[in-house]
Amino acid sequence: MNKLTSYTIKEIHKGFQNKLLTPTSFVDLCIQRAKQKSELNAFITLTEEIAENHAIESEKRTYIDKKMRPLEGITIAIKDNFCTKNIPTTCASNMLKNFVPTYDATVYSRLINSGACLVGKSNLDEFAMGSGTVDSIFGPTRNPWFSSEDWKISGGSSGGSAVSVSSGSCVAAIGSDTGGSTRNPAALCGVIGLKPTYGLVSRYGLIPLVNSMDVPGILARNIDDTTKILNCVAGPDTLDATTVKKPFKPINITDIDLSQIKIGIPVEYHCEGMSTEVIGLWRHIADLLENEKCQIQSVTLPHTSVSIAAYSILNQCEVASNMARYDGLEFGLRTSEDYSTEELYASTRCIGFNNVVRSRIFAGNYFLLTRNYEKYFLKALRLRRLISDDFNKVFNGPNSVDLLLTPTTLTDAPTFNDFTSKHNRDQCALQDYCTQPANMAGIPAVSVPIRVSTNNMPLSLQLMGPAFSEQVLLNVAKRIEDLVQFPSLKME
Repeated sequence: MNKLTSYTIKEIHKGFQNKLLTPTSFVDLCIQRAKQKSELNAFITLTEEIAENHAIESEKRTYIDKKMRPLEGITIAIKDNFCTKNIPTTCASNMLKNFVPTYDATVYSRLINSGACLVGKSNLDEFAMGSGTVDSIFGPTRNPWFSSEDWKISGGSSGGSAVSVSSGSCVAAIGSDTGGSTRNPAALCGVIGLKPTYGLVSRYGLIPLVNSMDVPGILARNIDDTTKILNCVAGPDTLDATTVKKPFKPINITDIDLSQIKIGIPVEYHCEGMSTEVIGLWRHIADLLENEKCQIQSVTLPHTSVSIAAYSILNQCEVASNMARYDGLEFGLRTSEDYSTEELYASTRCIGFNNVVRSRIFAGNYFLLTRNYEKYFLKALRLRRLISDDFNKVFNGPNSVDLLLTPTTLTDAPTFNDFTSKHNRDQCALQDYCTQPANMAGIPAVSVPIRVSTNNMPLSLQLMGPAFSEQVLLNVAKRIEDLVQFPSLKME
């Protein structure tokens, strides 16, 4: 059973061909693991019957039709803010607790068409607003690397997706990434977390948080599997006008010549609150890459310090706009307070949203008031442009670099008690410091687990590259992965 936390897609397919495994037996193993580890609370909905039906179809294609698809029989989890036809999609909120979509998100339909089998819908912070997966109406998700009464958080908001992969309940998972919501839990749970370039992967069917920054993210246990998933889901989509129209060229993992790669170390990312272990790890990997003939140099991204403030304002403004649709009239929760329209609105939104969601709606509407629009919203947009320009200068200006190497999180996973002792807003500012600039600029980034801390918890670093540089980004990440040999989680 321990192999469930280390199997790769290639090994699973070899097992299918040699009949050491079959799609149905493998799906059964993953469902069994998910049930065994139910205390981690990774899943909101286990789709056992659907997974078995997918596995039967997969078995037919594998052994009768002899036409295996790229993800044949591979188990996946989908974050519960992606629409899945006839399967509840709750966003971990009372507002959508009984919502059952009538259509599939493009990402999900492409995975199923590639042969994948859905194990379940994974837990998240309500409407993906958080960085710990502690604000779900279904309860918090626990980090599988640490088991005691004073347990550690999984990171967020895609914590359920990260835990499902790390614990062996599935091979890969889909999360969403608005300011680091895929990379943060991936880093804390010791798995790969990829945020693709904005517009490379369709957002159709992803219930929006911040339309201008939301990206479907991929969580897997290694770079090869991450690349296979990306190759299946990326590309133009007529249902999403924000996807690029250029046909997607599949990414190949090859033996890259690191002597031709320049990597920048942004000095501004060395910030207050970063643990000495993370700083030491950052230096260690920079030295390791330099020993591999990679060119390492310091670079500056001068507007990094204001990025989190600008991100927070823009986030809350778009949240206020997106949450306006939940009014108790068209879909979602509707209270019985219907003696006036205003009372119906107020009571529905009071009961349907938690304090975090309501506070962001209040803040966003405040920033969007006529008297504040210029002072906050437009100023944050200008800062976003400057942050994007910082990246453009680093990647395309004099002394340019190919990639940037930074920490993903400032520390390893905090305990639940430590995390919840601070306000959600403060925790997001702390946890997203290194991750949200990539969303502000729309560039790709990948978190790679490096080593285990003195607390026996995963520590990870992040690579960022210019828009549509996934080919170079993932190949360098693969080399780092090979050099560090991060151990998979051993579960009972």
